[in-house]
Amino acid sequence: MNATRQYFRDLQVATIGGWNRFWFTQADPSTVCLIRILAGAMLFYTHLIWALNSSEFFGTNSWLRSETMARLNRSGFAWSHLWMTQSNSSLVILHILALVVFVLMTVGLFTRVTTVLAFVITVSYANRQAPATFGLDQINALLSMYLMLAPCGARFSIDRLLAKRRAAEKSVDVNPSTAANISIRLIQLHMCIIYLFAGLAKLKGPAWWNGTAIWGAVANYEYQSVDLTWMADWPIIVNLLSHATVFWEISYCVLIWNRLTRPIVLCLAIPIHLGIAFCLGMVTFGTIMLVANLAFVSPKLVRSLVGDVFRKRRRNVRSRNADGCKDVKRRETAVVS
Repeated sequence: MNATRQYFRDLQVATIGGWNRFWFTQADPSTVCLIRILAGAMLFYTHLIWALNSSEFFGTNSWLRSETMARLNRSGFAWSHLWMTQSNSSLVILHILALVVFVLMTVGLFTRVTTVLAFVITVSYANRQAPATFGLDQINALLSMYLMLAPCGARFSIDRLLAKRRAAEKSVDVNPSTAANISIRLIQLHMCIIYLFAGLAKLKGPAWWNGTAIWGAVANYEYQSVDLTWMADWPIIVNLLSHATVFWEISYCVLIWNRLTRPIVLCLAIPIHLGIAFCLGMVTFGTIMLVANLAFVSPKLVRSLVGDVFRKRRRNVRSRNADGCKDVKRRETAVVS
C-alpha cells in the first residue's frame, strides 16, 4: 500500500515538473524573432495582393457586402473593423495603415504594439471575406496570434538597435524569456494538431489507401503549375509519395519531439511543402508552412545562422566607414603637403 502511494506521489511530482518545464522554462527568443520577420513579410505580401482588388473584396459594393457577411455570421463573434468602412476612400486609408503595420512588424519596430495590431487586422480581413480565406490566411492568423504573446522584438529588430543606443553600450544582453517559450510551444502544438488531423482526414478517402491520391493532385489542371503527368508511367512513385505523405503527417506529432527524429521530420517538411508550392501552384501556403515549422528549430542554431548574417553586414559597414575615414585623412594630408 505504501509502495502504491509512493508511486502515485512520484508520478504526480514528475507530471507537474514536466508540465512546468515544458511551458514555463525560459527560452532564447531568437526563433520566435525569426518567425516574426518571415511571418510579417508574408502578411505584408498577402495584404498587398488584397489591395489589387480591395474594392471588389471589401468595398461598399463588393461581391459579398458587409450585410451579407453579418447574416452569415449568426454567432456574432466574427468581428471586423472593415464593416465600419463607409466609402472606398476610407477603405484605401485602412489598407495603407495595415500595410504600414506589417512593415513595422517585419523590421521589428514597436513590436509590442504592431504584433497585436497585425493579429487584429489579419482576423478582421478573414472575417470580412470569410469565403475567400484559405489555409494561408489561417496560418497567418495562427502565427500572428502567438507572436503577440512573445518578446519577438528582442532580436533581429530595430527595437533592439534602439535599446543598444539608449543603453550607450556596444551590446545588450537578451535574457531568456518564459513568454518566448510559451509562444513557441503554442505554435509547436498547433502544428502537431494541424498535421495530425490533416493525415487522419486523408484516411477517409480511398485514394490515400490505394496510393493514387498524389496522381489526382498533379494531374489536376486547376492546380498544375509543373507538368508531372510523366508520373503516370511510374505508378510506384505515385504510391510511395501518397503513403509517405500520410505517414509523415500522422507521425509528425510523435516523431517531432524526439531529438533524434526531429531533423528527419523537418527535412521531410521541406520537399513536401516545396512540392505543394511549386508543383501545385500554392507558393505562399507552402512557404508559410515552412515558416511555421521553424518553431522546432533551436534558438542556438537560429542565432548562429541569422546572427552571422547581421555580423557580416556590420563588419562590411564598419570597413567601408574605416576606408572612408582613411581616404579623408589622405586627402587632408595631400592638401597640407
